[in-house]
Amino acid sequence: MKQSIAPNDRVIWVHCSSLGEFEQGKPVMEKIKQKFPHHKLAVSFFSPSGFEIRKNDPIADYIFYLPLDKTKNAKRLIKLLHPEILILVKYEYWYNLLRQLNLKNIPVIVISAVIKEKNLFFRSWGSWFQSIIQTIDHFFVQDLDSKNLLNSIQIEQVTISGDTRFDRVKEILASRPRVEFVEKFKQDKKLIVAGSTWPDDEEILVQYINEHLKEDWKLIIAPHNIDAKQIKNFVEKLKKKVAVYTHSTEEERAQAQILVVDTIGILTKIYAHAEISYVGGGFTKTGVHNTLEPAVYGVPVIFGPNYSNYFEAIDLIESTGAVSFKDYYDFESKMTQLIENEEDRQNRGKCAAEYIQEKPNSSQLILAYLKEKIKP
Repeated sequence: MKQSIAPNDRVIWVHCSSLGEFEQGKPVMEKIKQKFPHHKLAVSFFSPSGFEIRKNDPIADYIFYLPLDKTKNAKRLIKLLHPEILILVKYEYWYNLLRQLNLKNIPVIVISAVIKEKNLFFRSWGSWFQSIIQTIDHFFVQDLDSKNLLNSIQIEQVTISGDTRFDRVKEILASRPRVEFVEKFKQDKKLIVAGSTWPDDEEILVQYINEHLKEDWKLIIAPHNIDAKQIKNFVEKLKKKVAVYTHSTEEERAQAQILVVDTIGILTKIYAHAEISYVGGGFTKTGVHNTLEPAVYGVPVIFGPNYSNYFEAIDLIESTGAVSFKDYYDFESKMTQLIENEEDRQNRGKCAAEYIQEKPNSSQLILAYLKEKIKP
């Protein structure tokens, strides 16, 4: 950090827990680079899944792991980084870090925040944490419930700005992404893309593929965990011809009906080629993964039953852009309907795309605030 950040550098700091938060914050980071060209952008991660994939991303001047939340670490970090502001993407409220930033009068804002009653600072034994949360200069929240919860603990510096993930997927759509190996795999067939799948999702997919997947359809699966042993176990259960991306030739992929993508970072682009998308995580405690990524392309979405923590998944179902299922037999029925009824697919896909496009530009609201806080 000493070598990368000089004492006279002007620094804007963005913290992301993991890869998902990085993608969520990227629209804001891109606008920061445009509007504040004389500043350096520093980005920190908590999770290796974010840092390892984005540690060389050109959007930032310096990318690093956030140190353990100790007072000594916080003091040293702030001294070396000397940021003009810290932008937290969605969450991660580190007590000692926030306290030291407050003592140094360095403003902190949170963007795309979702506040739940289960948050530490709403627990009876976590009230001590409220005082430090109240020092945060501004919260840009995704929904009214989040605003009301913050207001209930005397935090009034709140703006409902929506979710920057909508901005991000709109930008990806505008770039007209195409993935050459997907086009060569798909050929003239129709395509299902199953992204961020977990073992429970894969068990359902295996049964459907073996019993019902027609020859004029192909399927790409991009597992949440790309562990080689787990992928091998999945492949061995399939009765169709399978290729694993990093272990196959272009010819082998073209001849396969199932393609397992065992790399990270390209799923958002792969969805652009799909007729139907399956988003995994619907059987986990945390719930379904990012449903916006396929929806923006006008691709109907299907996912498992655990989605109640994600307003966009709820909204997509209400808009008919997505469907949820409760078990294998429900999945079989709904997937078969999507496969056999092209008109239904197209109508659902259109509703999904319209839902995304109707959302406000959250990044512009945040940038307007930053322009008041940060001198050019």
